[in-house]
Amino acid sequence: MSPEAEADHLLEGLNDEQRSAVTSDASPLAILAGAGSGKTRVLTRRIAYRALTGVEDPRRVLALTFTRAAAAELGERLGRLGLRDRPTAGTFHAVAFAQLRRHWADHGRTAPALLDRKGRVLGRLKGVKGPDVAEVAAEIDWAKARLVNPSRYAEVANAADRRPPGGTERLADIYSRYETEKRRRGLIDFDDLLWNLTRLLETDEAAAGAQRWAFRHLYVDEFQDVNPLQFRLLQAWLGDRRDLTVVGDPNQAIYAWNGADPELLAHFVDRFAGAGEVRLECNYRSGPEVLALANRILDAGALTGVRLRPTRPEGAEPAVLRFGSDTEESAALAAALRAHHGPGHPWSHHAVLVRTNALVNQFADSLRAAGIPVQVLGQQPFAELPEIRDAMVALARAPRFSDAVDALEAAVLADEDRETGVRDGGGEAGGTAPRSPAEETRHGNRLELVRLAAEYFDQETAPDAAGFAAWLTASTGEHATVSADAVTVATFHAAKGLEWPWVHLAGLEAGLVPIGHAVTPEALAEERRLFYVAVTRAMEHLTLSHADRRTFGTRAQRRTVSPFLPELEPVLAVLARRSRPGDAGTRLAETRATV
Repeated sequence: MSPEAEADHLLEGLNDEQRSAVTSDASPLAILAGAGSGKTRVLTRRIAYRALTGVEDPRRVLALTFTRAAAAELGERLGRLGLRDRPTAGTFHAVAFAQLRRHWADHGRTAPALLDRKGRVLGRLKGVKGPDVAEVAAEIDWAKARLVNPSRYAEVANAADRRPPGGTERLADIYSRYETEKRRRGLIDFDDLLWNLTRLLETDEAAAGAQRWAFRHLYVDEFQDVNPLQFRLLQAWLGDRRDLTVVGDPNQAIYAWNGADPELLAHFVDRFAGAGEVRLECNYRSGPEVLALANRILDAGALTGVRLRPTRPEGAEPAVLRFGSDTEESAALAAALRAHHGPGHPWSHHAVLVRTNALVNQFADSLRAAGIPVQVLGQQPFAELPEIRDAMVALARAPRFSDAVDALEAAVLADEDRETGVRDGGGEAGGTAPRSPAEETRHGNRLELVRLAAEYFDQETAPDAAGFAAWLTASTGEHATVSADAVTVATFHAAKGLEWPWVHLAGLEAGLVPIGHAVTPEALAEERRLFYVAVTRAMEHLTLSHADRRTFGTRAQRRTVSPFLPELEPVLAVLARRSRPGDAGTRLAETRATV
């Protein structure tokens, strides 16, 4: 049997667009994958297909993602596709840290301590007040992502209309002192991981040769979120080769404020002469009604990129709701959640998405007060959760790190077995009671720690507790946690990459959607893409609400509707006509015509 015939099973169930992306010989290749178009499926099958057909050596594949969860999913899917040898999959930061640690160890150097939060240094600098710390740290993040050093910061920031606390000259001074203090204390931050490895590959031919031999075939997920620093590291890994596949969606580029450069994807084929491009436009997540609104959002702003085509049958008509106050909005939301909760419809089928963190807290509090279980995405870094901190302290104190990890794994898995027995009715009378939701969450986090420890052992030649602590911090920057059955409350940004049967978009008012400080055409376009991302999280049901009055702190303010909502009225009118009596096939065709 030929290698191609052996790999044919990887093409089963793919549409024509997906099959083209998997089998394309183009290199470099950009896969423009619309929301819900199966991009992870395509990415993993392309890796597996090229490995099974002998085009690539899977041991020399490096697949870069933006979150640990995405890297874990990538690895798990590849394992199920029949690859005997596992590619390397990880975040930019985690892979860079592992490579630097190996280089330092090979050259007898002690690895510097990793600074998990810039605020730990910034908060000690003269003239940096407590409330400023988070904003200053975010601005330094932006500068480093854009390859801007302290001496150039003021000039570049002014040109980009950045408005840091105290002005650009003050921020440049703080940035310079931060870098000095960091060096004095022997610390490196996350951005230093990327820059240090980039500089090593650009200046050390032996190191570059070793890296390029180890990583011959490069893949990057969510390429629209890559920043100039990450792209420079990618170029250093690539060298003069062209073996690169990127996957992304220009319409989901929502992190320019944080340093990402969506133009890297938009002009990919211009940057790499002869590069190929494949578009994935079939959406498998949402009904045609949701996609009609999503495409209208893009069309109203004349945004280019993929337009989504529905594959699911006719569903529920989206609802736009107006309330007199935020209190009425919250009460109506709680009532709707209760009405749709029951057997086969858990709380976890619902998400409440808002534009700002302040609204996240307000809606979460109001739902909790109404007796509805809530989980808030991104509330606390994984490594800082109490159960994880306690486990890490125990691992650090143990005489032998590997034995301590084995003991942790045995204890957690034994607890899992006991709980499974109780749930299945196999537990003894008077045995352990089922875990509460909070206990379930903590147990799930311990299970995740065990999985991460196994991943760390696979990557490190000399694993120890200190190295694991630093690796864990570098690998869990997306603040993901395991949760029990609860309604998710999150910002539009935090919801990216996720999906729910019911999505409730709340607080859709001018000044929030789009956000008030978005005044330039580029910023307003990003706000439009962010709204598009929020809408495309919905699988079956979508509600959009706004209020005439909203309280911020102790002040109630009059509000006006988001300018994005009136733009949807033509599509909403078509969907409303569809609900009238008539031929179902005709109604569905009319709905699809708006997509």
